[in-house]
Amino acid sequence: MIQFVTKTFQELSSKELYDILKLRAEVFVVEQNCAYLDLDNHDEKALHVLGIENNVIVAYTRLLPQGYYHKEAGIGRVLTSLPTRTLGYGKLLMEFSIHETLKKFNTIEIVISAQLYLEKFYTNLGFKKEGETYLEDGIPHIKMRYLYKA
Repeated sequence: MIQFVTKTFQELSSKELYDILKLRAEVFVVEQNCAYLDLDNHDEKALHVLGIENNVIVAYTRLLPQGYYHKEAGIGRVLTSLPTRTLGYGKLLMEFSIHETLKKFNTIEIVISAQLYLEKFYTNLGFKKEGETYLEDGIPHIKMRYLYKA
């Protein structure tokens, strides 16, 4: 069963950081055939959510505080490893990441830049589309906002 843990950049071991960067490259660069600069100087300020199963990182998100990338807090670099995609880990990962973002950054709203084909996935988690579709690294994206309602 997958378990989630949240760590600061400083709390990540060198092995965890290597595994995260390898997984991000596998998914975003190789699998999606997208050459882009993943190492964007945001990791040091972010919180990192690791989804771990059998001592292997199989899911990941990066949580960014308000005012660092967007005016609002954000969730990015959302991924699950290819072999785990049919297990529902993406939904569990995002539910955990939403909760952590709201709690750790003391906020009620989250903004994401979602790949367009995942709009329904994020809508089902409570995000709402804002604005028009745009290209980010050659891939269609949409801005989406989550607003917590007690």
